[in-house]
Amino acid sequence: MVISKRVSNTIAFQGQPGAYSHLACQQLYPEMYALPAQTFEDMFAAVQGGRAKYAMTPIENSVAGRVADIHRLMPESGLFIVREYFMRVNHHLLVPKGATIKSIKVVRSHVHALAQCREMIRRLKLDAIVHADTAGAARELSEHGDPKEAAIASKLAGEIYGLKSLRANIEDAGHNTTRFVILSRRPQKHRRSSNPLITSFVFRVRNVPAALFKSLGGFATNGVNITKLESYMVNGSFNATQFYADVEGHPDDLNLKLALEELKFFSHEVRILGTYPAAPHRTKDI
Repeated sequence: MVISKRVSNTIAFQGQPGAYSHLACQQLYPEMYALPAQTFEDMFAAVQGGRAKYAMTPIENSVAGRVADIHRLMPESGLFIVREYFMRVNHHLLVPKGATIKSIKVVRSHVHALAQCREMIRRLKLDAIVHADTAGAARELSEHGDPKEAAIASKLAGEIYGLKSLRANIEDAGHNTTRFVILSRRPQKHRRSSNPLITSFVFRVRNVPAALFKSLGGFATNGVNITKLESYMVNGSFNATQFYADVEGHPDDLNLKLALEELKFFSHEVRILGTYPAAPHRTKDI
């Protein structure tokens, strides 16, 4: 497949311009054009349909936990993880021209952003109103310019929509970090090396007693570190559970190869979503 120059320089993200996913695109791929998409499905479709090379996908946050629906949508997309990125989330209190700390009475933002800034909201005695997303709240504020209202969003959103930042870094938790994975139509082939790699996959165990315990036993006996394991329902069934996992290593490493073989024996399905370099952020927690 021949990828056009425009497509090879485009990365899709979910949200409006100024969203934190947009900021992640700018930080990791400053040379690429960031293409906004209304939904995660639209974002994946941009890559599937050849309108973008990559999709910048938030997968979990250190405060809010996993991003809803992503673990279901990623495997269904047919795309592959080729990279990961950890971004520190710095919330800003944005206001239109003429507004001051004393004039604002209401603040709007995404439910998670509001929850992550409770202390500031309580200290300023503001009424919090939930909005669909952070950048959307900033855009609407710029349109009506009410000096009694504010929005919690990124510094980038303030720059795009001409809003002033009254307070920076207003989040309660200093560790507020979002992990993104970058998806592509084709997997990247990484050779085994001394550089740490992460392999992500989904699997469904057989509906028999101790199936999960048995399926994961090979990772313990072969010394494979599982850094993430989450379950979620598929097809609305309480009995059909699918698991998402991140492990350290390359599928061609003997220990991981043996562990995956044992996993497949006790599972209906095992699907590798990608093998990619471990982000430097991971070593900060060691």
